[in-house]
Amino acid sequence: MDDDLLYQRFMPHGPAVRIRRTSGPGVVPVTAVLEVDRRAGTPREGIGTPPPLMLCEAASEDDARAMLEPHAREDRTLVQLMREKGLR
Repeated sequence: MDDDLLYQRFMPHGPAVRIRRTSGPGVVPVTAVLEVDRRAGTPREGIGTPPPLMLCEAASEDDARAMLEPHAREDRTLVQLMREKGLR
């Protein structure tokens, strides 16, 4: 799974914010998701995948990261997305 990570940071209260490639290596267009793993740092981390908050398709991994990273950097945006998806 680490090969699929395009971006990761940890929120102040523990969850990991990730941009993860969901398409295969070398596949174009690149499909990526923005997700928040609330199990990060717990024994249950790495079991399954969290539900995606956003999905994008782009010409490259860099383009996919550029599309999703502004949302991944803002805690307020993440909380709003989680609430809209019924995850909070």
